[in-house]
Amino acid sequence: MRFPRLLGAAVVAVLAAGLPTTAQAAEAGTPCPGVAARCVDGQLTDGTPYTFAKPARWNGAVLVDLDFAAGGLSSALTASLLARGYAVGGTTRTITGWNIAQAIDNQAAALGRFEAAFGRARYAIAEGRSMGGMVVAGVAQVHPGRFDAAIPMCGGLGGAVGQWNQKLDTVFTLKTLLFKDTALPVTGIPADVPGLQQQWVSVMTSAQTTAAGQARIALAAAIGQLPGWGLAADGTTTPVPDGRDVDGVEQGMFLALAGGPLPYLGQAVSSRRAIEQLAGGNPSWNTGVDYARQLSMAAPGQQDVVRRLYERAGLDLRADLGRLAAEPRVHADPAAVRFLERGIVFTGDLRIPVLTVNGTGDQISTVAQQQSYGALVRQAGNETLLRQTYVQTAGHCTYTTGEQQGAIDRMLTRLRTGHWPDTAPRTMNALAAAADGVRGRYLPYTPPRFNRMYPPSASR
Repeated sequence: MRFPRLLGAAVVAVLAAGLPTTAQAAEAGTPCPGVAARCVDGQLTDGTPYTFAKPARWNGAVLVDLDFAAGGLSSALTASLLARGYAVGGTTRTITGWNIAQAIDNQAAALGRFEAAFGRARYAIAEGRSMGGMVVAGVAQVHPGRFDAAIPMCGGLGGAVGQWNQKLDTVFTLKTLLFKDTALPVTGIPADVPGLQQQWVSVMTSAQTTAAGQARIALAAAIGQLPGWGLAADGTTTPVPDGRDVDGVEQGMFLALAGGPLPYLGQAVSSRRAIEQLAGGNPSWNTGVDYARQLSMAAPGQQDVVRRLYERAGLDLRADLGRLAAEPRVHADPAAVRFLERGIVFTGDLRIPVLTVNGTGDQISTVAQQQSYGALVRQAGNETLLRQTYVQTAGHCTYTTGEQQGAIDRMLTRLRTGHWPDTAPRTMNALAAAADGVRGRYLPYTPPRFNRMYPPSASR
């Protein structure tokens, strides 16, 4: 069932004067630089830039993306979408940053600006990657009256509170077992973020040269539910390690934490600093967390790698888990937690169709968070509105143009027919290849259960 989209206050004011006629809409905006479309841009009331591009032969669908105004017009995906008749556009995160609630509302406001210029869209689709994926899932929950569908790609769908608790677990484990005698902070990130990022990469690189360091790196990665697969320092994809290849999986864990162009620890430092500044304190805690239990929730293959590496290093895994249990816990600032909660806490309350896409080797938006989102949707009885897909790719949001185009085209079919089309990997890969000639990498996949579901009662 397609729910009618309600109008926000900003759009009501526009419509009071009348939406553009077909002829007016055809002439709205100005020619877009570098693409065959007409563009409209400007700023929302909070100063956030927005940009939209509409092709001459518009299919009636518009995609609204958190990050489009920051270079999206020149992307290969935009060229592909415009050629297929989609209007595309959106905002930037430059003003809102980790103020997720404001970013969510901005997507609805930006849609209003598009429709004021070009006329009402038949299908309004929220779509985005990374933080944009989290915002898109938030749009589906908060603004189902304004949007018809949502496509969160590589988004932190454990929600901001759960996601940052999970990151705390990883860093806390590393600090306790490997770097306790260093000044590396777990929370309270200082202003010199680049310096701290380099310190983390440096000490991790040194730890990786020892058997004990490798064992404890693997333990921290397994507790944090990181992939055992990562990108090389130059950003190239490494081979997918065989699950029985202990050294290959551990190397992948190390690369996820400290390698590639966007290491987990680098983002954990920079974004935590930004969040702490906005929230006025630390929003994460590990009081009451049992890290032995966390390890038991890791993928079985990763648990096996940890055990074998501990045996090789001559270390006692139970003793290290005991050290983690005895270490003084990190307490959250309640006001900072409330700040993240206001951003978005996912409840599973869906009124519009949602199609998620996530990489199995994503070190930033860990794939276990997709399990959390799906579980909440099922608990709320809305599973018919959700489809979840997975792509075998390492790194954060490393999809091909065709893989993204295929997901968007499937959602348009869902909206046009009122029924889900086939989203099985074989079909998605055929769509991806047809879009850009590159073989798709969708695959059957079941993510592990997210170990920091928030609120905790949702995991029962």
